[in-house]
Amino acid sequence: QVQMVESGGGLVQAGGSLRLSCAASGRTFSSYVMAWFRQAPETERELVAGIDWNGGSSWYADSVKGRFTISRDNAKNTVFLQMNSLKPEDTAVYYCAADATLVAGSRRFNSYEYWGQGTQVTVSS
Repeated sequence: QVQMVESGGGLVQAGGSLRLSCAASGRTFSSYVMAWFRQAPETERELVAGIDWNGGSSWYADSVKGRFTISRDNAKNTVFLQMNSLKPEDTAVYYCAADATLVAGSRRFNSYEYWGQGTQVTVSS
């Protein structure tokens, strides 16, 4: 059974930082594209960042470029999202996702097969 469990969310003031983690289990994810998405109330789920199987390629939403960094540790089946210079508009539920068939640069949420349950990130002004 595949499980993906996010952690690291919380409440932070604008300008602060958080580091999200997503631990995957149930299979080896070292060959999978992995990504972070987010969804604010009454909005569509959007890509935040993605990373290919060995970390050689990563892609970001324009709104987070230069502030967020995605990374992965294949030995631990874990993907991370370092979020710096947080803004109130970053407030959302953050989800990790994975898929075995996608290529680098994949951005559509309905293309990813596996999902975590989400972790809330709230940035106060």
